[in-house]
Amino acid sequence: MQLMYRRAGGTLTVFLSGELDQHSAAAVRTELEKILDDESLRRIVFDMGGVTFMDSSGIGVILGRYRRIAPRGGSMNILNAKKNIERVLRMSGVYKLCTEGEDE
Repeated sequence: MQLMYRRAGGTLTVFLSGELDQHSAAAVRTELEKILDDESLRRIVFDMGGVTFMDSSGIGVILGRYRRIAPRGGSMNILNAKKNIERVLRMSGVYKLCTEGEDE
């Protein structure tokens, strides 16, 4: 799993590629938690274009970051998910909490 990110104002865009599974989730979670210590961040955009596989651990990473940003009045978006990843996100209910694609 490779994680890159970009900060612009109150938005954190996270670019993920590879497999987001039980083997990589802890490292991704740890890295994002450090970044989200900055209370000025109000929006997370996950660009999932490079994710080839995701299991429940990956869902946990996404939902945990939502729980972190929501109390700040923040929001979350998911972009570029491949069909297999989109299916997992839909089945897990992630799209009930965040927006699919750009909202701004």
